[in-house]
Amino acid sequence: MAKGEKTGGRQKGVPNKATVEFRQAVTRVLEDNSQNYGKWLKQVAEGYGSGANRVKPDPAKALDLVAKLAEYAAPKLNRVEHTGEGGGPVRVMATPVDERL
Repeated sequence: MAKGEKTGGRQKGVPNKATVEFRQAVTRVLEDNSQNYGKWLKQVAEGYGSGANRVKPDPAKALDLVAKLAEYAAPKLNRVEHTGEGGGPVRVMATPVDERL
């Protein structure tokens, strides 16, 4: 076995049990409240309540909430940086097959 190599346990990239359970709980909460999102976002954007309990309109916060919820529907993509040999620029070379395109 090489230095730093691990035996047993979960495979690299597989989330641990607590992470899986948390994601399932969040998914259940989101699914159970799917009919309410539009109403809640409208309340945040336009304000709600009256008198001393009035909550001021905050469209920017509503957009922020939409962005945060979107992460659960479509997780953030990681940035990928392409580098060439030795960390230098990527070299692209045309071949005869490419020239026919």
